[in-house]
Amino acid sequence: MPPPIPLGQPVCAMKFFTSQLSSLLPTAPARRNIRLLTRFIAVLVGLVLVYSVLFHVIMIMEGKEHSWITGVYWTLTVMSTLGFGDITFVSDAGRLFSIVVLLSGMVFLLILLPFTFIEFFYAPWVQAQAEARAPRQLAASVRGHVIITNYDPVSVSLIDRLERYGYDYALLVGDLQEALRLYDTGVKVVVGAVDRPETYRLMRANQAAMVAVTGGDHVNTNIAFTVRELDDDVPIITTAHSEDAVDILQLAGSTHVLQLSEMMGQSLSRRISGVDARTHVIGRFCNLLIAEATATGTPLVGKTIEETRLRTHTGVTVIGLWKRGKLEPATATTRIDAHSVLLLAGSEEQFHNYDQLFCIYHVNDSAVIIVGGGRVGRATALALKEREVKYRIIESLKERNLDPETYVHGSAADRGTLESAGFAKAPAIVITTHDDDNNVYLTIYCRRLRPDVQIISRATHDRNVSTLHRAGADFVLSYASMGSNAIFNFLDGDDILMVAEGLHIAETNVPAQLQGKTLAQAAIPKRTECQVVALRRGEIVDTHLSADSVLHPDGRMILVCTPESEQRFLKEFGVERIIHRSVNPADPAAG
Repeated sequence: MPPPIPLGQPVCAMKFFTSQLSSLLPTAPARRNIRLLTRFIAVLVGLVLVYSVLFHVIMIMEGKEHSWITGVYWTLTVMSTLGFGDITFVSDAGRLFSIVVLLSGMVFLLILLPFTFIEFFYAPWVQAQAEARAPRQLAASVRGHVIITNYDPVSVSLIDRLERYGYDYALLVGDLQEALRLYDTGVKVVVGAVDRPETYRLMRANQAAMVAVTGGDHVNTNIAFTVRELDDDVPIITTAHSEDAVDILQLAGSTHVLQLSEMMGQSLSRRISGVDARTHVIGRFCNLLIAEATATGTPLVGKTIEETRLRTHTGVTVIGLWKRGKLEPATATTRIDAHSVLLLAGSEEQFHNYDQLFCIYHVNDSAVIIVGGGRVGRATALALKEREVKYRIIESLKERNLDPETYVHGSAADRGTLESAGFAKAPAIVITTHDDDNNVYLTIYCRRLRPDVQIISRATHDRNVSTLHRAGADFVLSYASMGSNAIFNFLDGDDILMVAEGLHIAETNVPAQLQGKTLAQAAIPKRTECQVVALRRGEIVDTHLSADSVLHPDGRMILVCTPESEQRFLKEFGVERIIHRSVNPADPAAG
C-alpha cells in the first residue's frame, strides 16, 4: 500500500485547480471550450517544435551548432518579441526565418493566445463563479419557504415583511445578471425560467408554504398553471390587474386571487372622513371595530382625551390621533385640535352611540375629488358611490372620461380644472396616480391652495410614504405595503390587519409576568407603546376595558401596534412571536 499523500500547499493548490476546472466540465459548451483551448495549445507547441528544428538546420548551414534546449529558447525569445539576445543569424535565409518566427509569434502569442485563453477558459470560469453565487436550485431539506416569482414594489415589501417575521423565501429571477445584482444587495435569489416545471421542482415548490405571483395577468396565469402541474396542494397567491383575469387565474390553479387596485380603492375611500364627523370603520376583528372620525367642527376640538369623557358617554376607546399624517398615541392629556382625526376602537353599539352624538356636526355635501381615473381611481369612486358620497374624477386621458357628470377632463395641476371639479368646497381630495413624483407634486400644490382640505394619497413605493406626509398628505396608503400585507395574510393563517400605514392589529397570549395583573399595573402602552384595545377569553371579546380590567392567564390580548412597538413588546415580555389572527371582512384580501 502506498503511503498517504502528505497535506501541503502543492496538493491543496492542485486540488483547488482541479475543483475549479471540474466546475467548467458539466455542460456541453464548457467541454467544447476546453477542447478548443487544448487544440490551440497543441498547435502552438507544434509550431515551437517546428521552429526549433528549422533553427538547428539553418544554424548548421551557417556552421554553428547549438543544443535542442537552445533552439527552444531562441524560438520562444523571438516569438515573444523579447529580443534575439546572444544568438543571431548572419545569413539572409536565417534573418528571413527570424522575421517569419517574429511575425507568427506576434500573432499567436500576443493576439491569439490571450484571446483564446480569455474566451475559452477565463470567461467561462468567471461565468461559472457567477452562477455559483446565484444558485439554480434549493437544498432538498428546504421546506416551509415562500417562492416569489416577480421583483416589484409589492415583492420588495413582502421580502422585508418575511425577513422581519423570520420566514425563509426565494426570489425567482430569469436573468443571471439581474440575479447577481439582487444577490449583492442581500436578496435570496434562484436563477431559472418562470415557465418551466423543472424550475419549481428545483425550488422545492411541493415543500413550500406559499407561491406568491405578482406579475402581469398573462404571466401569472402561466406560472400558476405550471406550479399547479407540479403540486396540487401548495397555496398559490396571485395578483390580478383585470377583473376578467380573476376567473382565468382561478382556473389556472390559483388558490387566492387579489385585485390590489380594487383593494387600494376601497382602503382609500375608507380613509375619507371629511364628509362628516361620524365614525368610518377601517378594520374589524370579531366584534371589535377600528374606525376613524374627524374632529373638525365638533365640540371635541380644544379638549384633552380625559375631558371628552368619550369612554364614559359612548364606550369607545381613543387609541390615537392622526395629525397631518402623523399618528400620536392617545393619553389622558393628549389635546385634540381642529386637524385631528381620531383613531377609535369599540363595538358596533359603541360606535352607534358615538355617531348619535356627533352625526350633526361637520356635514359637507360637496363632492370628493379623485385625481386619476385609472383602476385605483375608479375603484375609489365605486366605493364612494356605495357610501352615497358624491365624487368628481379628474382625468387627463379622454378615453377614460366615461361619465360627464362625474368626470372632469384635464390636469389636476391646472387650477381651472380643479375649480371645475369643485375644489373650493371639496371635503377631501384623493390622489390615486401610480407615479409617486406626480403625487408629491399634486399634494404640495393642493395643500397650498387648501390648507384645510383632507388630502389622501397613494404611494406606489414604501420609501415615498414619509415624503408624501411631509408634502402635506393627511393619510398615505402604500400600494406595495398593502399588497405585501394581503399576501402575507395567507401565510400559515397569520393575518395582520393594517389599520393604517405602519399600524396593525395583532393578538397574543397574556405573557406569564402579566397574568393576574390589571391593565393599570401592566402599563403596556408605557412600556412598549402597544395599545390594548380588547381582551379575549374563548369566543368572548371584551371591548369595555378600564384600568381595572384583569389579564387572565387563559386570556388573550388584542393590540394595536407598529412593527417597532411590536418588537419592543416581544423583547419586554420575552415573547418569541406575536400570533396574528386579525380578519377584516370588508377587505377583499381577508377571509
